[in-house]
Amino acid sequence: MDGKVALVTGAGGQHGIGRAIALRLAQEGANVVINDVVGQRSDSPAWAGLPDLAREIEALDRQSLTVVADVSKANQVEEMVEQALRKFGKIDILVNNAGAPAGRDRVPVVDLEEEAWDQIQQVNVKGTFLCCRAVARAMIERNQGGKIINISSLSGKRGVARYAAYCASKFAVRGFTESLALELAPYRINVNAICPGLIETERVADIAAALAPPGVSAEEQRQLLIERAAAATPLGRIGQATDVAQVAAFLASAESDYLTGLSITVAGGSFMG
Repeated sequence: MDGKVALVTGAGGQHGIGRAIALRLAQEGANVVINDVVGQRSDSPAWAGLPDLAREIEALDRQSLTVVADVSKANQVEEMVEQALRKFGKIDILVNNAGAPAGRDRVPVVDLEEEAWDQIQQVNVKGTFLCCRAVARAMIERNQGGKIINISSLSGKRGVARYAAYCASKFAVRGFTESLALELAPYRINVNAICPGLIETERVADIAAALAPPGVSAEEQRQLLIERAAAATPLGRIGQATDVAQVAAFLASAESDYLTGLSITVAGGSFMG
């Protein structure tokens, strides 16, 4: 990927999928535009967020550009893409990884607040649409092809109780991916989705806090989620962010030129479809 330019959204988490993908693409030779809804994180003294990731990318002798933007806002997405084009002149690879925080939506539908439902759809579905629209326009104008990778979920392939808003959003991402793949195929732009199972990131703690029953701490629930996921996985462990990053690197490379419209499960065999 020497000389390629990638845009990765939702890349600010220390243990997140976005960081892992950004670093893997940089290791493969790409310059990387990294995005998150916040620039400087304050929740961990060991990790500042995008500034630290930018330093990691540059330590790999690659260029980086940090853009703070809310992907659910069209004007902010357009400005993010413009910044990337001003600096690098092109975007070859888009990875839509930004996701709404887990929490208030992880309840039964009868208890689900409209505001919580809307937040999930705004970020996960509308954000993917807005970023794809803006980057696809630039790719078509340049007429050199491209790669778009949307992060869906295993919950975009099967329903899960108390995950209705999230499942709906991730099913939508898969359908959107297939439609966009058909539309962009004449321009040699490949559009695929990745559907991870439970991945050991910061989000597991957020999910655990939302699902923990009375008398069970968030940390105890987190450990329980990880243990259950590992036990239900034929390969015997919970997924890591690097597992997703490896698939993203393949889909971003020329080796995937004949693949489009796919939703690839990354779940250690716990779901085969």
